[in-house]
Amino acid sequence: MNGTERRQEILKRIQQSSSPVSGTELAKTFHVSRQVIVQDIALLRANDDNILSTNKGYFYNCTARASRTFHVYHKDNDILDELTTIIDFGGNIVDVFVSHEVYGQLRAELNIHTRKKAIDFANNIKNGNSIPLNNITSGYHYHTVTADSEQTLDQIEEELRKKQYLVP
Repeated sequence: MNGTERRQEILKRIQQSSSPVSGTELAKTFHVSRQVIVQDIALLRANDDNILSTNKGYFYNCTARASRTFHVYHKDNDILDELTTIIDFGGNIVDVFVSHEVYGQLRAELNIHTRKKAIDFANNIKNGNSIPLNNITSGYHYHTVTADSEQTLDQIEEELRKKQYLVP
C-alpha cells in the first residue's frame, strides 16, 4: 500500500468511527510509525479534510460548515459559563489561543462540543490540574468555534456579547 492509498484508508477509518481513533491504533493497523500517521493527518488536513485531533485521537468533523474566531475576556470563575454558552447555542469549541507579546500565538486544541466535556474541562481547571491559558494574557483570549451555519455563529456571538464576554 502506498502513501496515497494509506491516507485514503485512514480518512475512511476516521470518518466511519463514532469515537476518536488514536494515532497509535492507526499506526498498528497500517504497520507504520506514529510519526508517519501524524504526517499523513497533516497532508489530509492540507487537502481540506476536516480532521480534528484530541488527546483521545482523531475524528472527522463533518457537521461543521461555518467557523468563526471570537476574541473574549473573562475571569477564571466564568470559564464554564462561557463554554456552555457556546455549546448550548450549537457551537463546537475547536481551540483556545492567546496572542502573547513575547511568545506570539499559543494555541491549545479543545474540541468541546458537549456540556459534559465543558464541565470536565472546567473541573480540571478548578481542581488545580492546570491553569487556564488565558491567564498569561490577563484573561484575554480567542476561541475558534464551528457550527452548522453562520446564523448559529451569529446567535453565539450575540449571547457572548450579552454576557459581556466579547472584546469590543
